Amino acid sequence: MPSPLLPDTPQHILQLLSELHQKSLEQEAIISKKGKVFSADVLGDLEDKQPSSNPKDAFNKLMLDKFIALDEDKCQFTYQLINAMGATNVVEAGTSFGVSTIYLALAVAKSKAATGKAGTVIATENETEKAAVARKYWAQCGPDVEQQIDLREGDLLQTLQDGLPDVDLLLLDIWSALALPTLKTVLPRLRPGAVVLTDNTISGAKAYADLLAYLRDPSNGFQNQTLPFTNGFEMSVYMPQRQ
Repeated sequence: MPSPLLPDTPQHILQLLSELHQKSLEQEAIISKKGKVFSADVLGDLEDKQPSSNPKDAFNKLMLDKFIALDEDKCQFTYQLINAMGATNVVEAGTSFGVSTIYLALAVAKSKAATGKAGTVIATENETEKAAVARKYWAQCGPDVEQQIDLREGDLLQTLQDGLPDVDLLLLDIWSALALPTLKTVLPRLRPGAVVLTDNTISGAKAYADLLAYLRDPSNGFQNQTLPFTNGFEMSVYMPQRQ
């Protein structure tokens, strides 16, 4: 039976998404006592357990084979938002194994068909191994997904420096320490009315303090609302004042 939230999506894609979300939930339950993994919490735990080692290196090693996908309801909301906006150029900061990217690609494909505009999903992933797995899942979905995605491997603060179109939506689902630098990297290409979505802004409010302070400073041109999803989901609309 087709999903009412993902109409016209082939059954094999819906089945794959269901399986990947389940894997993500199972892995998160093993890693975090809270049931939801947040980078700052895991880093703190690693620092306590291994004070003589670099917690960031230990975190990278721990997360190398972990999904930790964006929650399913947040993925579905983002899909609907992209369609409502008619968004066709989307940047995803923090692709991992590419679960949320599938939703972005499906939504962008639908917006492109409806608007006749060109567009793409620009995905980012620092780990070569994760990028390879993501590509495998996208290939399983088929060309409707695979052909919508421009995956940029490496340091996203470098890979997003050039070659960006006018961006309709930016999804921040990365280490909290990278969130504000990433926003500032993409900011020159955000169109007026563009949306920035940031995950875990309630549970991670302390770690996201610099990002949230920037977004909520009226002089920076954002209008913000914390959406009532689990752990928070910040929606920031870019409405810069005309000079």
